[in-house]
This record gives sequence, C-alpha cells and structure tokens, in this order.
Amino acid sequence: MDFKLFGKEGAPSLLLIPGLGVSFEIFLPLIGLLEERFRIIAVQVDGFTLGKQTRFTSIDDQAAQVIDYVKTHCEARLDCAYGLSLGGKILSRVLERNEIVIDHAVLDAAPLLPLPKWLVGPLRYYQCANVWTCYHWTGFWRWVFHSHYFDVLLDECKKVYPFGGGQAVLDGYKSVYTNKLESISGTDIHYWHGSLEAFVAKPQARHLEVIHPDIHIEVFPKMNHGQLLVDHPEEVARRLDKMMMEV
Repeated sequence: MDFKLFGKEGAPSLLLIPGLGVSFEIFLPLIGLLEERFRIIAVQVDGFTLGKQTRFTSIDDQAAQVIDYVKTHCEARLDCAYGLSLGGKILSRVLERNEIVIDHAVLDAAPLLPLPKWLVGPLRYYQCANVWTCYHWTGFWRWVFHSHYFDVLLDECKKVYPFGGGQAVLDGYKSVYTNKLESISGTDIHYWHGSLEAFVAKPQARHLEVIHPDIHIEVFPKMNHGQLLVDHPEEVARRLDKMMMEV
C-alpha cells in the first residue's frame, strides 16, 4: 500500500480510499477542489497501484495498513475519511477495529455483507471479465450502463490493470464477498449510494441501520455506482466541507 500526500501540512486531514480496479487518481478532481483546505492522504490499494507490481492481500490487511499509517503519521486521528466501494469496505473495517479516531466518515456504496458461498466463485470471475472488457469497450456496454461516466472508470481500470492484473481483481472480490461487517464505531458516519444501484446498496444500508442506528444514509437520484464522485466532485467537496463545519 502506498500513500500520496496533497494539500497543506497542519490543515484538517482527509483520507481517500479508492474502489477496486481504480487508482488514487480517480480522486484528482476532488483533490483539486479541496487541497487548499485539507491535508489529503490518497491511498493506493495493493493490487491497484500505479507504476509497480503489487498483489491484493485482504480487506483486513488493507485496513491494518491504513491504521498503522494513521497511527504513525497522524497521531492516530483523522478529521475525515472517504471510501469509495472497495475503499468504503476497507474504511468500514478500520472503523470496526476502532483503533484510531475518525471524526467524520463516508462509506460511498460500500459492500458490507457477504454473498452466499455458492455465488462467490462465479461472481468474482464474472467481475474479472468485466474488468477485462476495459480493453474492449464498445457501444453495447455503453448502452448497458446508460452513462458516459463509466468511460472514466474504465480508463482508470486500464491504468492499473497491468500492475495487478486479473489476480488482483479475483482476490479483491473474493475478500469483499466473504466478509461481513459485524460492528462499527464512530460519531459521524455516512452511507451514500445512487438510486440506480439501490438493489445492491439498500441491504448494506439496512445492515448499517441495525448495527449503528445513528448512521446517516443518503440516496442520490439517477446516480449509479461511483457516479457522484466522477460526475460531480464539486458536490462531494461541498458535502465534505459541510461535515467539517458541523462540529
């Protein structure tokens, strides 16, 4: 795991963890909007790094590396953390372990529940095939997803795929699909998802309501997985700024 630093030293800290198959560069538009007001730590998840070969280990190992970094470099405390998809899953495990303080946390469409064991194998290979199609993006797939924003995600996949390959995708999805979030700690935790991914995201949100009744759940109309960040980074920036002001 690698950590990229942006912004001003001494400013409020913001940790950003990207999703499976994309690099920290998915956050660059957001970083550009926030770096004058935050000290930003952008994570490169193992298996999806740029410029060097790495292998995805497990959700728990990635969470442990984040915790160790924050303990060593941030006095075991973050003002804010935002995790997208797989990044949200990693962030949820950080919050579950409760070894560092995070004042505000956003889990954006994080998969928190396991799938039936019989489905894990087929689905991870299916998802690996999806990533492979990054190199064969056609009008058909554009029609399937009904959104231009997927081009950005696919471009990101193309950048990181050579350094982790299909094995990183397989290992990442296996760890995601076989782990259940049992508890979560934090004073201000938000769960975001788009209305177009509600079929998958709603069970995750309901689970969070059970284990953490104070969770803040927000659904964004006509948004798909990761689309708010990709299409509207200014809205994400506005919301993170607002969280920081609501102390």
